[in-house]
Amino acid sequence: MNGINFDGIYNMLHEVNIVSISVRILLAMLMGGVLGFERGIKNRPAGFRTYMLVCIGSTLVMITNQYMCQTFTDYNIDPARLGAQVVSGIGFLGAGTIIVTSRNQIKGLTTAAGLWVAACLGLAIGTGFYSGAIIGGIAIVIAMIFLHKVDQKIRTGGKIIDIYIEFDNIGHISSFMNYVKENDLEVQDMLMNKGEIPGMDSIALVISLKSNKKMHHAYVIQLLSHAQGIQYIEEI
Repeated sequence: MNGINFDGIYNMLHEVNIVSISVRILLAMLMGGVLGFERGIKNRPAGFRTYMLVCIGSTLVMITNQYMCQTFTDYNIDPARLGAQVVSGIGFLGAGTIIVTSRNQIKGLTTAAGLWVAACLGLAIGTGFYSGAIIGGIAIVIAMIFLHKVDQKIRTGGKIIDIYIEFDNIGHISSFMNYVKENDLEVQDMLMNKGEIPGMDSIALVISLKSNKKMHHAYVIQLLSHAQGIQYIEEI
């Protein structure tokens, strides 16, 4: 009984043929789908299908690139040209997922970064770099899914906190600043906007505060919520 010809399988998977194309597309669907699933369950702008399509599309680009290089040997074809266009072009799609809310919150950065790495995974898969794509895909999944709680812990336990606050009257800002100083908090940055509370001379602040020691952000929000005149407060 003859053994398995691993060299033959390796060569087949790195050439442009029906088997290698099918394997690459299926791997792209799997990798892109896993990345998009995490974004989808968090109801982000780009989810399961978007990530999958980006990964499949970039995979097809590199398969086409390889096919052109193997078929049109009489022409001077740069095998990296199409891939380079994908890396730069995906920025337009990623930028569309980044939004700045009315409270100066920036949302969509992780989604945009995820789309970019999904495209990079697709390029690796499309060119037949299977080991790099699988190892890289595992690392990305760990960063996006399993390290989310670590990221939250770092953000909510730091010395600097960004807060959005609405006051029912502009006159309460001065007393709020005194309240902040009394609780050993330092104002790092502040942006003032006219509020939209009907019938009130309301004002909204986006403020960055720094504490001398590490304080859980939930405690800071609870502490500041007791200040006079606050209509609404949240961390951003």
